Amino acid sequence: MGTLWFWIVAAMLTIYVVLDGFDIGVGIVYLFVARTEQDKRKAMHAIGPVWDGNEVWLIAGGGTLFFAFPLLYASSFSGFYLPLTIVLWLLMIRGLSIELRAHTHDKVYISLFDTTFSLSSILLAIFFGAALANVIRGVPLGTDDYFFLPLWTNWRTGANPGILDWYTAIGGVLALLALALHGLLYLALKTAHALNERATAMAKRLWPIVLLLTLASIPATVIARPESLAHYREHGAFWLAPAAVITGLATVAVSLARGWEWRAFLGSCLYLAAMLVGAAAGLFPVVLPSVGTAGRDITIDRALAGPHTLRVGLAWWSFGITLAVIYSVTVYWLFRGKVPEHAEGYGH
Repeated sequence: MGTLWFWIVAAMLTIYVVLDGFDIGVGIVYLFVARTEQDKRKAMHAIGPVWDGNEVWLIAGGGTLFFAFPLLYASSFSGFYLPLTIVLWLLMIRGLSIELRAHTHDKVYISLFDTTFSLSSILLAIFFGAALANVIRGVPLGTDDYFFLPLWTNWRTGANPGILDWYTAIGGVLALLALALHGLLYLALKTAHALNERATAMAKRLWPIVLLLTLASIPATVIARPESLAHYREHGAFWLAPAAVITGLATVAVSLARGWEWRAFLGSCLYLAAMLVGAAAGLFPVVLPSVGTAGRDITIDRALAGPHTLRVGLAWWSFGITLAVIYSVTVYWLFRGKVPEHAEGYGH
């Protein structure tokens, strides 16, 4: 049962990153690729019907983590309290920027909301990437399973890490560039003419950088957490994840060269999903590694809720996830196709 819930939580967070990743990616490249007011309206129109629905998966993933692994929830939310509070503010600023931009014609306010939309998207990608790298590297758990992380110490991994070190910095930059590529491919898929051409051209320039940083992240992960390689040796099927990462990136490159917009975007989805599944495989069966000598790793068995909670939770989770899937499929079906050339508002 614990293994099932581990992969359920991993799958929900992966779906969140793949879906909300493209609208965060549009925000990252927004000020660089949308050069006219009409371009900006089309970019907003492309994500307008779906961005808030995509964030449902983050809430659902957090709720599932709460009832399935309460010890992990309590430990990580106390240790990462400040970064999570900042993430919450960034999500609110981003949402307000999208909504308020559509309700004003004042150029000063429009420029302000454009800037806050793009800046909050950039910071969210960096925070999410650095947070995942912190979990993979491990945190200094105490004997009571709680921890405190300063913003930085000596920028090295080891027994006394900070939130920021060389490894988490790589994670933040990789997340920023990978989601930017994801957003560009989504913009190319949803728009036409000049905005489509700029997004495609920028994606072609960004792809080799994402490839090099992805390849660099593999030995960096082994250095930061050598145990992750041992998990791959114990479970041969886990090697499918890095193979899928390479397949996804190759699909993006080939599809960009041949003008296959759908395949390029699906290749990016495969790349992001495989990266996250690969990270989860490197951790399994640990859910929060410990560094130093004071505490122990928080494993699935230690963090798992009681049998009654899991049985009741599985029933409610099945009902809730069915509604979320129906809602998501319906919204994406209703707003399929290219954004109208003279889009007004933001399509919500």
